[in-house]
Amino acid sequence: MTSHEFVDADLSGALFREVDLTGARMYGVVLSNADIDGAIDGLRVNGVEVAPLIEAELDRLHPERLALRPTTPDELRTALDVWDELWRPTVARAVALGEEASHTRVNNEWSFVETRRHIIFVVDGWFNAAVLGDPLAFHPIGLPASFIPDDGSFGLDSTAQPSLAEVEEVLAVRTERLREYAATVTQAELDRVPPTNPIWSSAAGRTAINCVRVVFGDGWEHHRFAVRDLSALEAS
Repeated sequence: MTSHEFVDADLSGALFREVDLTGARMYGVVLSNADIDGAIDGLRVNGVEVAPLIEAELDRLHPERLALRPTTPDELRTALDVWDELWRPTVARAVALGEEASHTRVNNEWSFVETRRHIIFVVDGWFNAAVLGDPLAFHPIGLPASFIPDDGSFGLDSTAQPSLAEVEEVLAVRTERLREYAATVTQAELDRVPPTNPIWSSAAGRTAINCVRVVFGDGWEHHRFAVRDLSALEAS
């Protein structure tokens, strides 16, 4: 990886998208009215590690986040109810805006349909593949993040252009499969470390419940983005 050094550089107004800043060091910087959004861990600002402070404040502002970190079967079932309560009105907002708006990108971020397609991919990877070990885990319309290379092993269709209704139908099947799992799951199963699925090695070493929590955590983040962009579309 190339090392870059910026000295006396004016980066005001710069946009960094899908950028890896691991190990970056910033000294004597002016950071006014900046907006940072991403996976933040171990970041120190003026000697203070900020990630725990940010997470605590997000939990205070959004108490549903606590319910989306289940550790027991009962908590998992509650989490699925919270998940439904979170997304149902948001999907209704997208439907009300119409099909064209659901495919519209705001500030070049994913459209609502693309966001929901990504959640299909996340459920397929972290639940169907990682927990259930399904060799045919991935639906062709799933959409991976840009940093996940698609070498063809997922069986995705890069030319797919599904409607919002088609995406919601696929996602509903996956959500129901999660509910069926939660209905009878035991604590021993949740604490089990499933064998590593060769098509989803990212889950190696994680317990089943930790894999499912990735689904909820990723989905919560993308719900936040979706609500932000739907508000912009409604305003326009």
